[in-house]
Amino acid sequence: MQRDACGQVSGEEAKVLGKGTGARLLACAMLAVCMVLVGPSTPNGGLFAGPRHAAAAGDVVPNRVLTWNICNPCEVSDVDRAADIAAYAPQVIGMQEACVRDVERIREYLKNLHGLVYNVEYGSVLRKWGRCGGAPWSPGAFGQAILSAAPMTDPVNVEYPDGGSEDRGYMAVTTTVAGQPVRVFNTHLAQRRQETVRADQTRVLAAEVARHDRAILLGDFNADPDAPELTRIWALATDADPQCRPSPTGTCLPTTDWQSKFDYVFLRGFVPLRHRVHPTPHSDHHLLHTDVNPTDVDPT
Repeated sequence: MQRDACGQVSGEEAKVLGKGTGARLLACAMLAVCMVLVGPSTPNGGLFAGPRHAAAAGDVVPNRVLTWNICNPCEVSDVDRAADIAAYAPQVIGMQEACVRDVERIREYLKNLHGLVYNVEYGSVLRKWGRCGGAPWSPGAFGQAILSAAPMTDPVNVEYPDGGSEDRGYMAVTTTVAGQPVRVFNTHLAQRRQETVRADQTRVLAAEVARHDRAILLGDFNADPDAPELTRIWALATDADPQCRPSPTGTCLPTTDWQSKFDYVFLRGFVPLRHRVHPTPHSDHHLLHTDVNPTDVDPT
């Protein structure tokens, strides 16, 4: 008598087996329904998680950093956001438009579904029910977050004196990338058509970045590479995309659904090895990750 993976039989055999087989058939049918309802658990539609693009399960790429504006408010599952991140397994992740509750869930899914364990620091700049839910008298916290596979120290969270149409700020931590201690910054500048506000914000940010010989600056700058308000940043650091420069000859890959480059990985004391932009249906901003190598830094 031949059975399939669920122990199913056919024809006269089913009549002979009677109730026992009927119960098995019902159980298998219920399992199939659950699998359809739950859907695929991997971004490529596979039922079970397969190998990621860059590493085995539970590993991170120690010299990879990623920035992503995860989109808020958006009707997006944090399971899907975690799967997007896990596909590239970065050492450090900078998120913008991040609600604390969403980041908590993303971090949990990264650990439980993908075997990736991250520490977290938050750079929340406002509490807003419309952005992050919660009770009207106790809304969720909103802003930036940094996840790092290595421990983080000396966290700071700075709100810009003028956020523009919405409070904005930057956060910074010291952690490890490519085996080297580094100051990592994560920011979200004022919305579009607020150039003078962004210029003031980059003045504040650049003054702090300049204090560190080795720094990585992640974020959504809401400005094209040749925007005047980014001049101070370009003077301090280089873009992880070697082809992207603030000049007519620069060729910058777009990082948004509206084909603008607003998202950056700026490097100071590191050189880029590989730079990738990954569109995703789960945000209006693409995932941007870079593999880096440290350069020799003069201790004086």
